[in-house]
Amino acid sequence: MTISIPRKSVLALAAVALLAATAALVPAAGAQTPVPISADTFSLTILHNNDGESKLLPDEDAGFPGVARFATQMKELQAAAADAGVVTLTSGDNFLASQELNVSLSREGALYDSIALSGLYDAMALGNHDFDLGPDVTARFIEGFDPAVTFLSANTDFSGEPVLQALVDSGVLAGSTVVETGGQQVGVIGAVTPQLRNISTPRNVVVSGVLAAVQAEVASLTEAGVNKIILVSHLQGVSEEVALVADLAGVDVVIAGGGDDLLRNEGDTCMPDDDPAGPYPMLVADSTGTDVPVITAPGGYRCIGALTVVFDGNGSIVSHSGRSVGVSFATTPDPAVQSSVIEPLAAAVAEIDADVIGTSEVDLDGRRASVRTGSSNQGNLHADALRATAANLAADFGTPMPDVAIQNGGGIRNDAVIPAGPITAGDTWDIAPFRNFVVVAEVPRETFHVLLEQAVDRIPGAGGQFPQVSGFTFSYDPSAPARETDRAGDCSLAGDPGSRIRDVTLDDGTAIVRDGAVVPGDPVVLVTIDFLANGGDCYPLADIEFTKLGVSYQQALANYIAEDLGGTITAADYPEGGDNRIVAVEAEPEPVTVTVKRGDSLWRIARIHLGSGDRWPEIFDLNRGRVQPDGRALRNPHLIQIGWVLELPAN
Repeated sequence: MTISIPRKSVLALAAVALLAATAALVPAAGAQTPVPISADTFSLTILHNNDGESKLLPDEDAGFPGVARFATQMKELQAAAADAGVVTLTSGDNFLASQELNVSLSREGALYDSIALSGLYDAMALGNHDFDLGPDVTARFIEGFDPAVTFLSANTDFSGEPVLQALVDSGVLAGSTVVETGGQQVGVIGAVTPQLRNISTPRNVVVSGVLAAVQAEVASLTEAGVNKIILVSHLQGVSEEVALVADLAGVDVVIAGGGDDLLRNEGDTCMPDDDPAGPYPMLVADSTGTDVPVITAPGGYRCIGALTVVFDGNGSIVSHSGRSVGVSFATTPDPAVQSSVIEPLAAAVAEIDADVIGTSEVDLDGRRASVRTGSSNQGNLHADALRATAANLAADFGTPMPDVAIQNGGGIRNDAVIPAGPITAGDTWDIAPFRNFVVVAEVPRETFHVLLEQAVDRIPGAGGQFPQVSGFTFSYDPSAPARETDRAGDCSLAGDPGSRIRDVTLDDGTAIVRDGAVVPGDPVVLVTIDFLANGGDCYPLADIEFTKLGVSYQQALANYIAEDLGGTITAADYPEGGDNRIVAVEAEPEPVTVTVKRGDSLWRIARIHLGSGDRWPEIFDLNRGRVQPDGRALRNPHLIQIGWVLELPAN
């Protein structure tokens, strides 16, 4: 039994919420569908994963079995399905800035990620993280595969990046490809999130809308006689693919990526202790009313999706069965991957982890939910490191002394609490793995105000643009209207300009914003990272000329701990729970009042509105002496007048 979602009957998040709520009621969804085989049908097994994100090394404590075990299990599943058609695909985020990736980047030749994944896939989609370090690293990753594999992204124009355009010209990078398997042709189309420019660093890669690009590839494949088509897309969450399918036509199966979403049936081995977002597969009706299986898997090489679909002679799916397979720690690692990737990588990482640069007296909180929603002591440490770096180098670069520094929460990647004790170079790489460099510029106060409105626009959600700050404090009202920008386009204002920021004050007492209004004065000297200075996370800084200081944000953090702090992170400077650099203030609620009617007493009003007549003294104390409409005031708790307006306690 599976769940079929009527066309356009669900919106993005509602789809996942509905499926999550019903998944427990649908035992073995998808796995029970019969698979008839006859002369005019074709059985295709689709093996897939997504969001590997350079989790190459095994980590039993964190639940990552490692890419060598993943490779073994993938090859076993491929062999088991070899008697019919089988295709192996991934939907992007194939690598991620990390300590492991930096080890790869520092050596000659292919990246370890490329070596580990070579020979496993028939086609691979590109995700946003595959552009995090710029197009040159994207190209190096693609070129490191032996044998070569086709990478897919239909809604991207690579002509502005010669190194990637060369891969397009050679056919290694394309919008779609055709895989021959089981005597049949299977078309595969790729797509990436339209938000690519705002959340990654694709440089001159141009991204367009997904729907039109995918439909154009469908038309091209159909015209070439291909009637079995799979979309591998990286739209940042399965809910996005669910919404897309409602407008699609001609796509038979969709593999989602970017959301780390778990789809699972009862009895499946993928993360059995976690709650699924829905069954495997989810069925979503397309624009013609045809049910399309939508599938995805959690990242980090923890799971492999296995969907078998049976097509009739016209290329229509007549049945399907599927399961989400967990990669087991009991699996024997692939010998080639173990010797060529795991062993040398583990040795290099161990050497970095052994390099102690300081000690912390306090646990440092770098959890995603902490650094993307509020002030965190690890976030404060990082922002202070940026400001100290700019101050130390001001004379060398001829830049003014910095007033403030901002590090976006999305650039802090360790997603963990580092316990009090030794701090290693490896810790700083875990925290700051991207190729972000420290930059400084004078920023008009009005722009700084808009920047902060942008930084808090996702609250109460956890947005990567949330700021960790140094050199100033600010307060904001999370209940006030948030800034609305065109995140899928040019980050222009698309609605309310936002009115959350209440007060911004420099550490020397200078007011930048007071009661929501900018205080006229000199520009603010801002230190940040070049990703934000270039307009990343829709920060309004792209038109300002910043000075790059030639220091990465990782090196700034390491230098600050080892040199500026003398190797000691104190609990006094960086207390647990952060400090009051960022304060969320709620607007005062409107008072609740009641108008006295005939027969009322304070006791009766307290019983009706506060739940107990014994609370009447609270009403009396709150209203004592307050002048009423008739000019009199409450003096005697036993004497109230009809028509008086009494305020009730807030609780």
